[in-house]
Amino acid sequence: MDGDFRTDFVREPSALKQYPALVLNADYRPLSYYPLSLWPWQDAIKAAWLDRVDIVAEYDHEVRSPSTTIRIPSVVVLKDYVKPQKRVAFTRFNLFLRDEFRCQYCGTKRELTFDHVVPRAAGGVTSWQNVVAACAPCNLKKGSKSLARAGMSLRKPPRQPGAEELRNMGRKFPPNHLHESWVDFLYWDAELEA
Repeated sequence: MDGDFRTDFVREPSALKQYPALVLNADYRPLSYYPLSLWPWQDAIKAAWLDRVDIVAEYDHEVRSPSTTIRIPSVVVLKDYVKPQKRVAFTRFNLFLRDEFRCQYCGTKRELTFDHVVPRAAGGVTSWQNVVAACAPCNLKKGSKSLARAGMSLRKPPRQPGAEELRNMGRKFPPNHLHESWVDFLYWDAELEA
């Protein structure tokens, strides 16, 4: 094993966490856009070793064992197609994604929480059709009042999104870091502008 690599690794044990692999389905589309389907480098190497994925692109960085040197995968493709889920889970994250990470009352992107349009105190239920993203000030202003009583209105009515709609919405919000080897695979199915 190269001495410099060993000392660098010991000095910065978290350094190899910086090499996630983009995971593509067998049709070369990401398993998910938001959150982006990423595996730690160790899982990508293990999947390649077990012949569950093909490596499409690699980082310039290598990992070594006593008998093997392997370049760290940056993009892997599953050998077996995974059917995308049709049902969208009702989670805080998916709710924010549906509402494009904006308060549905004022449009701000800061201090997001969620609000029941028909307050629970008035019989409102926790569902796609009754919960929206709201900033803390708007949520506090509305409190347990109806929209009319609070003098507020929604930017768009709440509804349950479809799985494909949510996937497309996720493409609008790329993560803070996109490795150059991922870009061709993230937007290859987007319609080209004339």
